[in-house]
Amino acid sequence: MDIKLTPDTEKRLAGPIQRFVAEEYGESIGELGAGNFLRFCLKEIGPAIYNQAISDAQGCLQERVTDLENICFAEETSYWGTAAKKGIQRKPDHRR
Repeated sequence: MDIKLTPDTEKRLAGPIQRFVAEEYGESIGELGAGNFLRFCLKEIGPAIYNQAISDAQGCLQERVTDLENICFAEETSYWGTAAKKGIQRKPDHRR
């Protein structure tokens, strides 16, 4: 799988790559060199990062689905219990 970035994103990332190389290695690379390095990273390292991100997302979603019953649960037939707890007086039954 090829990871594609927009030209604007590639251009925006060239500066930080150039700065990193200059500060870490004392070397100067131009935009072309930074672009080549970025494409290399996307081709070689990108898939591993992408796969880990997908795995993390799957784990998070699976956890949410597993806990769905606790998250989205509505107590059934709870009117009378709730009314009694709140001290609500029911109307007397005059039919007797």
